Amino acid sequence: MTVLTSVLDPNGPEHRANREAMLARLAELDGEHAKALAGGGEKYVARHRKRGKLLARERIELLLDPDTPFLELSPLAAWGSEYTVGASLVTGIGVVEGVECLITANDPTVRGGASNPWSLRKALRANDIALANRLPCISLVESGGADLPSQKEIFIPGGAIFRDLTRLSAAGIPTVAVVFGNSTAGGAYIPGMSDHVIMVKERAKVFLGGPPLVKMATGEESDDESLGGAEMHARVSGLADHFAVDEQDALRQARRVVARLNHRKAYGDPGAAEPPKYDAEELLGIVPGDLKSPFDPREVIARIVDASDFDEFKPLYGTSLTTGWATLHGYPVGVLANARGVLFSEESQKAAQFIQLANQRDIPLLFLHNTTGYMVGKEYEQGGIIKHGAMMINAVSNSKVPHLSVLMGASYGAGHYGMCGRAYDPRFLFAWPSAKSAVMGPQQLAGVLSIVARQSAAAKGQPYDEEADAALRAMVEQQIESESLPMFLSGRLYDDGVIDPRDTRTVLGLCLSAIHTAPFEGARGGFGVFRM
Repeated sequence: MTVLTSVLDPNGPEHRANREAMLARLAELDGEHAKALAGGGEKYVARHRKRGKLLARERIELLLDPDTPFLELSPLAAWGSEYTVGASLVTGIGVVEGVECLITANDPTVRGGASNPWSLRKALRANDIALANRLPCISLVESGGADLPSQKEIFIPGGAIFRDLTRLSAAGIPTVAVVFGNSTAGGAYIPGMSDHVIMVKERAKVFLGGPPLVKMATGEESDDESLGGAEMHARVSGLADHFAVDEQDALRQARRVVARLNHRKAYGDPGAAEPPKYDAEELLGIVPGDLKSPFDPREVIARIVDASDFDEFKPLYGTSLTTGWATLHGYPVGVLANARGVLFSEESQKAAQFIQLANQRDIPLLFLHNTTGYMVGKEYEQGGIIKHGAMMINAVSNSKVPHLSVLMGASYGAGHYGMCGRAYDPRFLFAWPSAKSAVMGPQQLAGVLSIVARQSAAAKGQPYDEEADAALRAMVEQQIESESLPMFLSGRLYDDGVIDPRDTRTVLGLCLSAIHTAPFEGARGGFGVFRM
């Protein structure tokens, strides 16, 4: 075995300082997660409970197999916007009757579960995950449809929700809708387009137009129950496949539906895996508070891979990028981890070769980000950094094995692309609270704007206002700093969640298990033209 040797001193002053900084960020993160858990607030939660209804996460908990984890996705969606953190929707991956499923649940305590632009993006991201990984979809429905004041941002793109349901079904991926309350207007198509539908007695309301709209359109008098109640749909229209007497019964029936799906993983159980040799608690003190200070990613790898066993590839070449082979919860992975931030030509070529090898062997890739981007300067431009960086990006773009990305520290510029950022469709992407991502660092970006403005003034023969320049630089630095923080990016769904570093191995294990539900095969060619 090639067990990594750690030189980390958990009791050293640097590690303790890094740990304290990380714990402070985690406390801030917990506060933001608490806002999502609070839903619409005490008043609306109390009103919901008074009606004898379960909260969204309580429904999920009863649906899942006992004592199994739930990997919640995009919990900070809508952070920093005018909408409630979490975007009135809970999404994630959990195990139901031994089957990994993609679960979505409307939060009816937030504006009746109505969808806003961020909940739409969150739902579409969940559908993408389900389709890529062939995960059965279970929708726990209670929503009044679109949040009407924001309909201009929802109506046109919102049709993709229904399109996705039909595509999932056409691909043989089961879809189940459990209707607890309103599922009206466009929302009626969620049960209408699902493979299996369960409705709760005297609670489910599914119709294209409610009694007031029917009265206005046709003059017909009707009531909720005769127009779209659960019993009507079970006995008359046939839209409901299963009739539940209450919420608990509906969730029990949903579990039985999943039990009868005969849905199988493409790959068998990887079997038991030996845990890392080093304590995950020590991950809190590895990333420096100042991301300009380098850290050794092997210290991270040693605390997340099985038995801390890592076979490094080209360890003496392109040393600011660590690459190698490991297993994680029994699943083979190829790891690419930034060691000193900057990517040079050697690192780029090393990465391209490594990605090709992973594709030859059908091995998923794990990208651990801490990069300021590709190296700039006359020497490096003349040495071919553009074509070598392009080679790495080409390889990432055309790789066919599943990719996982974790932003640990910096993830700036084209380095973010080369390390499989969001635009390069990793199956899952998570960030640590220490991560930052932008076109470049705040000081560099502000400095570039200052130099350009100074050169413009000189070209015009005008004096340069140093005081205004200092104010501009400070403003730009503050703006870029705030826009590069993980909660800002997570709120816009540029990742699938900000996670506690100590949970990294568990989160990646859940993702790898989900990935192995669907068959995959690496690219054997078709990487495009590599500029040599």
